[in-house]
Amino acid sequence: MAELPVVLGLGAAVLLSAVLAVRLSTRLGLPSLLLYLFIGVLLGESGFGIRFSDASLTQSLGLAALVLILAEGGLTTRWSSVKAGLGPGIALSTVSVGISIAITGSAVHWLLGLDWRFALLWGAVLSSTDSAAVFSVLRAARIHPRLAGTLELESGINDAPAYIAVVALAEGLRVDWTLPLVVIYELVGGAALGLALGWVGAWALRRAALPATGLYPLATVAVCVVAYSSGQLLHASGLLATYVAALMLGNSRLPHRSDTLSFAEGLGWLAQIGLFVLLGLFASPERLLESIVPGLIAGGVVLLLSRPVSVLLALLPFRVPLREQTFLSWAGLRGAVPIVLAMIPLARGVPNAEQLVDAVFVLVIVLTLVQGTTLAPVAKLLGLIGRAEPTEIEVDAAALDELDAALLQVRIQRGSRLHGVYLSELRLPAGASLSLIVRDGESFTPQKTSRLQEGDQLLVVATDGSREAAERRLRAVDRAGRLARWRGESGR
Repeated sequence: MAELPVVLGLGAAVLLSAVLAVRLSTRLGLPSLLLYLFIGVLLGESGFGIRFSDASLTQSLGLAALVLILAEGGLTTRWSSVKAGLGPGIALSTVSVGISIAITGSAVHWLLGLDWRFALLWGAVLSSTDSAAVFSVLRAARIHPRLAGTLELESGINDAPAYIAVVALAEGLRVDWTLPLVVIYELVGGAALGLALGWVGAWALRRAALPATGLYPLATVAVCVVAYSSGQLLHASGLLATYVAALMLGNSRLPHRSDTLSFAEGLGWLAQIGLFVLLGLFASPERLLESIVPGLIAGGVVLLLSRPVSVLLALLPFRVPLREQTFLSWAGLRGAVPIVLAMIPLARGVPNAEQLVDAVFVLVIVLTLVQGTTLAPVAKLLGLIGRAEPTEIEVDAAALDELDAALLQVRIQRGSRLHGVYLSELRLPAGASLSLIVRDGESFTPQKTSRLQEGDQLLVVATDGSREAAERRLRAVDRAGRLARWRGESGR
């Protein structure tokens, strides 16, 4: 029992250090994952002397963290921002992965003298972009929304085909005509399962009157984890099921949505911090020095050959401009995912798998420094920086038990066209009523002559039958102001 306070204290100190590292990385312009890795290495055998070399446990914890990261990514991704890049995103996350495996595997076979199976295993491990790195870097930059949506969708989906390829190669599965059918089943089955569980979860949460607000975020994340476990048990892609279910939930009218997204964001940060510190703890600096040359060679192949060619070929049907293809090629960020994937053959006892893990560590560090620090300047050079758009209003909903109604809490963001609209011009549907306005910390009951302002918080009571129409009307006026009547009532 005496060890428990030490373990908890050390864990809390590491977490606080990692949180402070986010601020430091922002000032220095460095991706925070590098600082997390450094913290792990500092705690390891070459620093404070903590020895950790359990590949199976690292793989299991890494996959668990990846599930939470994908859940956070899906929950916080707006469908309106990714639907324009749906086709290219799917192509990059499937076709591009296959092409990248073939090119990278062939290159390292010839350059490093690896046998074909092991070389293709290298290609599979390095084929997936990292969701945590992409989500954190892209959302901090003003990249054109369509490109950002394409990259987010790619990074959320491509873990699944890469994972399938790594497991197949690590286990030595026979490659014949049935393998593509298995891959298609796993991807289609995972996506279908995610859609189904996401829809059912959103439907159930909207109708549940849970006794505490904090239970809604827990239930939402639990649905995403159930999607992963269900997918794996049914031999479908659990990772894809997780992301699709989270995407469905995040774009549904969830009760206490902003609380849920805040909780998911915090959980995502915790998973990232824990994952990168764990991977840094597993790393051996002495072995990494021996893997610098193979890691740099593989990194050069990925950055300058396999990523650009796979992007070019995957996007041929979509006629994407060359400058956008150039940016998409450069933005294929690698992070924890390739390291976690490299743990799979190591845990299964594949010969020389330790060399692969060490080389991937080197590659991730180098590519993160090169790409992560230059992504915004490259986008600016290519003229792909998008203009800042007004933030959409926040609409939270809480079911009112036994009343067949819901309480909508609306926050008017800066730049909203709701600013200056009179209550008489809002024209909420029958069954919905604006009951309270909170402004500058003071609340009052609105009159028809009351005028809305930026920063206001509105409380709207709506029956179950009018709730959807009320939300749609509020979002329409948010975008078009009092002219929403003539511009249509559709809400995002």
